[in-house]
Amino acid sequence: MQRRDFLRLSVGTAAAAAFAPHANAQGAVKEIRIGYQKNGVLVITRQQAALEKHFTPQGVAVKWVEFSSGPPMMEAMNVGSVDYGAVGDSPPVFAQAAGAAIVYAAGQPVTNGQGILVPKDSPIRSIAELKGKRIGFTKGSSAHNIVVQTLEKAGLTYADITPVYLTPPDAGPAFANGSIEAWSIWDPYFAIGETRQNGRILVNANEITKTNSFYIANRDFAKNHGAVLQQIIDVTAATAAWAEQHRDEVAKSLAAVTGIPLDIQTIAADRSSYAVGPVTDDIVATQQGVADRFYKLGLIPKPVVVGDIVWRNPAA
Repeated sequence: MQRRDFLRLSVGTAAAAAFAPHANAQGAVKEIRIGYQKNGVLVITRQQAALEKHFTPQGVAVKWVEFSSGPPMMEAMNVGSVDYGAVGDSPPVFAQAAGAAIVYAAGQPVTNGQGILVPKDSPIRSIAELKGKRIGFTKGSSAHNIVVQTLEKAGLTYADITPVYLTPPDAGPAFANGSIEAWSIWDPYFAIGETRQNGRILVNANEITKTNSFYIANRDFAKNHGAVLQQIIDVTAATAAWAEQHRDEVAKSLAAVTGIPLDIQTIAADRSSYAVGPVTDDIVATQQGVADRFYKLGLIPKPVVVGDIVWRNPAA
């Protein structure tokens, strides 16, 4: 993927958001911009105002910016209009290959809540039967990686399918009306596809490969405000620990923030993993496998070394 192509992935209003003055003349952070999607720990963090409670006494404001998927968030972070956010495994690989100013700040193993759907009445019953089919997913997203690795498991290649690049809001209707024959997606859209759009799970991602989500930070923010970044990670991790033990309340929080019905968010919350921790060597190795696979397929223009952009708190 060429840099100009990566730039096109951005969502105009988010990626082009004006640079808010988030540091004063002495360099103290005055505002933190958080990128989030309609799922996961950051939604709960926002609903509980956990970051606001932590930073307001320090005179630091918190601004929340919503994205439909990870690629546009990475572009917003690259240009400096988002400081920190949560994405799946593929967006940071594409972003790093495009030279984006990002670092991996924390990791989160994914155990469930994403996979490939087909219509309930579809004749497709096995991965091998995806050959020649139109599969919808967001380019450069974790769903993209799941497609690639699912095909590999069945001995198929990327050339054996017709990829249809769609954002989640566009892919849902396309799946429902039969414009695509399969849909690779994550929760809560995964649950929406099952419960509202006549979907059937062909494969869960955890049956195919080990995957991770990540908390990504703008490189300059991490370099210049490491202590603040560590505090953001600590608040995120504490919220995640709470979420692991309060899934009913998590579902209510997700529904309240996103407007997605409670029954759908309950499905998503019950099967999600929330634990947030350091980017371990094992996580780096898994992520490097994603990057190497994408380069081999020609999906990114050059090889990348994931470990080169893993942030380590210098004060630790």
